[in-house]
Amino acid sequence: MKYYAIADLHGRYDLLLEAINKIYDHAGKDDYKIITLGDYIDRGPKSMQTIEHLMGRTGDSVCLQGNHEAMMVETITTPLMPGWWVGNGGDATLQSYGWGGAPYSIHAYDVVPKAHIEWMKNLPLYFETEKQVFVHAGIPQDNMNLPPNSKFSHKEKHLREQMIWMLYDKRTAGGWKGKHVVHGHHQFEDGPHVWHGPKGGRTDLDCYAWRTGRLVVGVFDDTQGHAIDYIEIKDGTFGVA
Repeated sequence: MKYYAIADLHGRYDLLLEAINKIYDHAGKDDYKIITLGDYIDRGPKSMQTIEHLMGRTGDSVCLQGNHEAMMVETITTPLMPGWWVGNGGDATLQSYGWGGAPYSIHAYDVVPKAHIEWMKNLPLYFETEKQVFVHAGIPQDNMNLPPNSKFSHKEKHLREQMIWMLYDKRTAGGWKGKHVVHGHHQFEDGPHVWHGPKGGRTDLDCYAWRTGRLVVGVFDDTQGHAIDYIEIKDGTFGVA
């Protein structure tokens, strides 16, 4: 089985479609699964289209929750003052849903279908294979146990937040119980970055794609933890001054 990991699209629907096409070509007749690591929305131009596409995928894909989906859900469902989310790229997301007014208006939320909010709210935080654990930001402790994705208790709220918000120290090799951790969230234009270590190591796939136009898909399988290959997609940049 091959696993194709896609990190931090941030509204770059164009890069997602190109990545899917290249994955199909790369996989050929092999069994495969596409794993998207969260942060589908905000900053880039087509968050709504990205969400609709991912919602429509069945069977061959696992979509994980990122901190930007969590921000959007919490802001809209609580509701909170929108500055926290809108100031982190939510204004672009609202525009992609057709909102043309002031992004800080609470009425802007009405353009987002409830089905989209529910989908984002219920996304799993991780996907575990024989050799890897895929997650948005990371796993904070090697010796911790991961609860079932749908049953994080109130006491485990801090763990949930760490898995979508934490930033590894660059000197930290990472890993979880001997498995390789595959994540995004911490952006490096020259990525992917790979660390090897006794706990399993880690790969950071966030290449700042929404801004640079460069997305790198990590290809993993059941023979080893780190990637067996990479697929690079390069397109025009967006939002660069």
